[in-house]
Amino acid sequence: MMDLPNLIPATLQRRYKRFLADVVLDDGTPLTVHCPNTGAMTGCAPDGARVWLSHSNSKTRKYPHTWELVETPQGMACIHSARANKVVREGIEQGRLPEFAAYPSIQSEVRYGEGSRADLLLSNDDARVFVEVKSVTLCLEEGLGAFPDAVSARGQKHIRELVGALDERTRAVLLFCVMHEGIQRVTGARHIDPAYCETLAAGIGAGLEVQAWRCAVSDAALTLTEPLPFSLDAV
Repeated sequence: MMDLPNLIPATLQRRYKRFLADVVLDDGTPLTVHCPNTGAMTGCAPDGARVWLSHSNSKTRKYPHTWELVETPQGMACIHSARANKVVREGIEQGRLPEFAAYPSIQSEVRYGEGSRADLLLSNDDARVFVEVKSVTLCLEEGLGAFPDAVSARGQKHIRELVGALDERTRAVLLFCVMHEGIQRVTGARHIDPAYCETLAAGIGAGLEVQAWRCAVSDAALTLTEPLPFSLDAV
């Protein structure tokens, strides 16, 4: 479980310029806040939605508040995509992902490939695992979650780099951290980025492993809880 800072409730007015959102606090105070998500955030930014904010005391920030959570018709979602890496790392450290128990060393942001950084590198004396974490918040019909929610050339590059790292002592795992409580299963968003799905299919054929894990979302904590089904072409 990853505890969140004390969050401030508000009402969303609009998201714009990718990194900004206007909200109104419960006391009526209007604020412009930082939006830490570069994706389309489809379904996660409806006008008038209940949202939760964190606050930074940094003197260098123009917008000290950060949008963290949103309440959607399908359930709570965490739109702060960088939190997924920390949630997964904490889950591994706490033994929630038992298949990684054999790798006691955990490093973050490790350089590899052609200028890429692995979100996590797990290792022991004999083997290692590169783990790329992706936050999933796009909730389609009937509990189906999809990635990506926007065309992602960067995501394709990550898949190719992971495949390039494979050898007899190296595994590569693409881990979808599902940060939307309405999602029950995960697929590739072929209707949004067919090239990404084709790259992913080729990666799986070359030995890339894919996992999806549910993250329970509340205004107090984020917790990796259980694996979810993944199929590249689920409908």
